[in-house]
Amino acid sequence: MMAPMFNRMALVGLGLIGSSMAWAAKRNGVVKEIVGTARSEKTRARALELGFIDEAFETAAQAVEAADLVVLCLPVRASGAVAEEIGPHLAPGAIVTDVGSVKGNVVADVEPHIPDGCYFVAGHPVAGTEHSGPDAGFAELFEGRWCILTPADKSSPEATEKLQSFWQEL
Repeated sequence: MMAPMFNRMALVGLGLIGSSMAWAAKRNGVVKEIVGTARSEKTRARALELGFIDEAFETAAQAVEAADLVVLCLPVRASGAVAEEIGPHLAPGAIVTDVGSVKGNVVADVEPHIPDGCYFVAGHPVAGTEHSGPDAGFAELFEGRWCILTPADKSSPEATEKLQSFWQEL
C-alpha cells in the first residue's frame, strides 16, 4: 500500500462514481480521509452507514473545507452552481475535478469559480454500470478502464500529473 496522495478528499455527490472512488481510494490507501455531501439526508446517512466516507456534510461548501482534492460527482448541469458555492471555501492548493461525460460546458461553468492558487482539471472516468446511488459503488469499477483528463486554464502540469497518478492508483 502506498502513502496517501491526498489528506482529504471531498466528494460532492455520493452515487455510483463517488462511492466507487471512495472504495478504491480506501482500498489502495491513496487518501487519508474521505468526506462527502449529497442533497439528500438519506443518501448522506447511507454513505456513512456503508462506511465509504468518514464524515458527511449538509452542504458542498462545508464538505470542501480543508480538502486537498474535491471531486464533483454530480449532473453536468449542476457543476457551475456547485463551483460557485464551493469556490470561496476551497483550501489553498486544492485540486478540483469532475466525473462528467462532457468537458466544454463543465470547464466554462466551473473555471470562473476556482480561485487563484487552486486548480481545476476536468475528468471523465470511462466506467459505470446501470446502477446508481451509494449502494451501487464498488472498488473495482475503474480497473482496466480509462479516465480522460482535460487540463484547462485553471490547471497546472503538477495538478494534472498528481490527478493522473491518483486515477492510475484507483
